[in-house]
Amino acid sequence: MNASRPSRDIYLNNAATSWPKPDSVIRAVEQYLLQPPGESGRSTDALSEDPVSNARETVSRFFSCPDQDHVVFTSGATESLNMLIHGFSALHPDPFHVITTDLDHNSVLRPLTTLADRNQVQLSVIPSRNGHVSAGDIRDTIRDDTLLAVISHGSNVMGTVQKIREIRSALGDEIFVIADGAQAAGQVPVNIPALGVDAYVFTGHKYLFGMPGTGGFWIRNPEEVRPVFQGGTGTDSANLRQPSQLPERFESGTPNYPGIISLTAGISFIQETGFDAIVSHAQQCIDTFYEPILESEDIVCYSPSPDLPVFPVNIRGIEPDMAGFILRTSYGIITRTGLHCSPLIHDAITGGEGCIRISPSLLTDPGECRYAGEILCALAKKVNMSGQNL
Repeated sequence: MNASRPSRDIYLNNAATSWPKPDSVIRAVEQYLLQPPGESGRSTDALSEDPVSNARETVSRFFSCPDQDHVVFTSGATESLNMLIHGFSALHPDPFHVITTDLDHNSVLRPLTTLADRNQVQLSVIPSRNGHVSAGDIRDTIRDDTLLAVISHGSNVMGTVQKIREIRSALGDEIFVIADGAQAAGQVPVNIPALGVDAYVFTGHKYLFGMPGTGGFWIRNPEEVRPVFQGGTGTDSANLRQPSQLPERFESGTPNYPGIISLTAGISFIQETGFDAIVSHAQQCIDTFYEPILESEDIVCYSPSPDLPVFPVNIRGIEPDMAGFILRTSYGIITRTGLHCSPLIHDAITGGEGCIRISPSLLTDPGECRYAGEILCALAKKVNMSGQNL
């Protein structure tokens, strides 16, 4: 093994929350926090520029959305998915059929299971093959009462990207389709109109380089989802009912101004970098990590050719939690172990045991990915030579 421990810890858990953040993001938040808040509709000291409107315009351009008011800000993908799933169900009193996949996150699976437990929906889960879902399998699952489909755009375990346009075509125009873009947004170009979905969910704290507590969704037709929150909007305050127009239909309460500003700055950083450079860097991380890994017979690779820099692996003879502990305490490598809030895909690939997930970002040095791969190989060799579990 040629690797030696670096002088600082290596953070490889960006699929959970990206770190570090770009300097421009930190400066933008700092600048906002140094001035008094001037909230439109909530202060007589309104700012000359509304950061929320600026962010809505930035997000709309980034995703090529035709109507920026159809961009709704929330605390992240989990809140967005709950609002969309429960809000859609609320407008359909009779039980109906829903399609999702085994790649999807608990932010999708738990709201749908809650509705199934209440006998409000019947749920079909499409199994993936090598991290991808077949449009044909989805087409074969459609029933006369299928009204909703929720599909992960990028898998947080397998690092695979689904062909959402093909899936949309297979589902047809009568089914409301939600795409969960928590892992894809910021890693691959996303043109929402070209995807053809009815709603697209994004989060800010992963690959858009914003702060935690940021994100939102775009929705084509707001009338298909009932608002599940009500409250102050700073507009139409004499009305005791939630405004029907966008974005106030879904946005209540004081916005997360620092977070929204960080999201704007993070997207600007991505646009300045360009997706050609982002995709090239991701591929370099993939290649440098797997080069030593694929030569080892003692490491299980569950997705050796991912579309995104997300690497699920296990070392034979070491439980993933123990391996993660050794990587952190002995070698300064920060990963994530376990089921990654995606239990169904782990049932399929690890028998529900979980794995070690390595996930770099644009701000990760590819050499750090190689170091992580070499360390994993060294641990695997140690176990293999000793013949004992650690």
